[in-house]
Amino acid sequence: SLGARPDAGAAGVWFRVWAPDRTGVAVVLEGPGARPRAIALEKHPDGTFGGLVPGLGAGARYRYRVDGLGPFPDPASRYQPEGVHGPSQVVDPDAFAWTDASWRGVDPAELILYELHVGTFSPEGTFEGATRLLPRVAELGATAIELMPLADFPGRRNWGYDGVDLFAPARCYGTPDDLRRLVDEAHRLGLAVLLDVVYNHLGPDGNYLAQFSPSYFSSRHKTPWGPAINLDGPRSAMVRAFFIENALCWLHEYHMDGLRLDATHYLFDEGPRPFLAELAATSRRSVPDRPVHLIAEDPRNLAAMVRTESEGGWGLDALWSDDFHHELRRYLAGDCEGAFRDFRGLVADLVRTINRGWLFTGEFSTYRGYHRGTDPAGLAPRRFVFYIQNHDRIGNRALGERLNHQVDPATYRAATALLLTTAATPLLFMGQEWASGAPFLFFTDHDEGLGRLVREGRRHEFRHFAAFTDPAQRDRIPDCQAESTFLACKLDWSGRDREPHRSTLRLYQALIHLRRTEPALRSSRPGSFEATALDDDSLHLRRDAEDGGSSLQVVVRLRGAGTVSLGSLPDAAGRRWEVVLTTEDPPFAPDPSPPRVDLAGPAPILDFDRPGAILLREHPDPGLGGEIP
Repeated sequence: SLGARPDAGAAGVWFRVWAPDRTGVAVVLEGPGARPRAIALEKHPDGTFGGLVPGLGAGARYRYRVDGLGPFPDPASRYQPEGVHGPSQVVDPDAFAWTDASWRGVDPAELILYELHVGTFSPEGTFEGATRLLPRVAELGATAIELMPLADFPGRRNWGYDGVDLFAPARCYGTPDDLRRLVDEAHRLGLAVLLDVVYNHLGPDGNYLAQFSPSYFSSRHKTPWGPAINLDGPRSAMVRAFFIENALCWLHEYHMDGLRLDATHYLFDEGPRPFLAELAATSRRSVPDRPVHLIAEDPRNLAAMVRTESEGGWGLDALWSDDFHHELRRYLAGDCEGAFRDFRGLVADLVRTINRGWLFTGEFSTYRGYHRGTDPAGLAPRRFVFYIQNHDRIGNRALGERLNHQVDPATYRAATALLLTTAATPLLFMGQEWASGAPFLFFTDHDEGLGRLVREGRRHEFRHFAAFTDPAQRDRIPDCQAESTFLACKLDWSGRDREPHRSTLRLYQALIHLRRTEPALRSSRPGSFEATALDDDSLHLRRDAEDGGSSLQVVVRLRGAGTVSLGSLPDAAGRRWEVVLTTEDPPFAPDPSPPRVDLAGPAPILDFDRPGAILLREHPDPGLGGEIP
């Protein structure tokens, strides 16, 4: 393996780095008050340089001198205690005392994802702070946390997508063992841990890969950040191996349960076997005793990505479905610029998205300029990740507004019920469960020169949006380099226990509990769910139990007042019904106004004063009608 690894039996440390174009690599040992000492490494036929340095152990600091240049940090450094330009530190991955030997992971069908940013999740903004708050996530009912990228980055604050030391957890959050403690505690609480990894580019400051070999980068493919990673050109086999080894590092050295793969449409690969298929197969072979969840962000809507390799697919588990978010937000909040141009904001389109998993199945995208999507027929609903908020969909807005900042509380509750009763895999963003007032803004901490360019570039991105065509208005966009921008994004956990947030939290807990315990909401077999548009502002979800028992009927009113009848639905008459939950009941709404429900007739009639959702349990019994006493 690449990097530095202690060997107790040999009383030293093995070093290994790939630098096929270089003639000489030396490891330079550094330490407080000590004079740097260079030790030449031996070159091997595969282009790696390596060797055992006796007398060293965990904690030793080092860099590499490459053909007389440098020294540079290790591309596979496990820790950068002095930052991305400083020396790497030897870490013993086997020294931590894990307590999760009995952990067997979370079944893919049980995933309820909770995305969080370590730096803004807790007041401390550290691994330790996040660990302290994990019981709150477990009490919510989520089954997995999804950590935004942790690869070390320049500065003290960052979303994580400017990472450059892919094997090294960001030092501003804590030590590698602090991260291991977080994962260990999550497993004790029954939470799986997924990590967001960025393999499509590296950050603009502190990226030293090219110093070891230009072969890390493609000479043919470009991304918005520069040359693409070389996955299909000369010497790409070792580049692919480097990134797959990174995935295995997180799965083995940190006991992670899976990865969220960022912007995979920028992983250009024209080789015979897709890189992601190789990564998926290798990861699962390497971790056979628990599920490994591999979830991609990819706007192309490629069904092949989540089909098995035996079906001609790539073998990933699920894909983020922006289509669900975009269609719903276009309808609820009226967003119509940028990517929202492709969406009409119609309940009929929302229903189509819920039933298929995504909306675009080959239609032309005005925003992207190409025909987008493939037919997802036959895919299980869990293969699609639905959300009404995530880091991108909040943070890529100029002012970082959450959905609950844009719509009224009743509408937010209705959208929440829709999300948590679909058959897709749901994802929540930290603070969503109590309608946090904190924005999630874009923030960085680059040096002055780069920071100025990033600040100006960020504001320039919004020049075509109606609210920001005037440069003076763009100056209102928070300065991404200012510490105050970062601090504004920190969650205020004390607000969670005050109204109106407490009522929203109760709704999330109740809906998640139902999702985990109600047989009809646990089913994902083909034909066990269907969405139907009832009118321009209302929709219906049918969820059937696996055993053919009671079904659940979900009626969601997304806009205004109105009366909705289920009489037009097949088999709606001659059934017995009971109300399971309404979002406008007193436990969930500080100003309750639940819909009036008439169950006495041949089919339920629901009269809404405002947006809301109601869950009805249906018992098939042709001989009886009306409500269960």
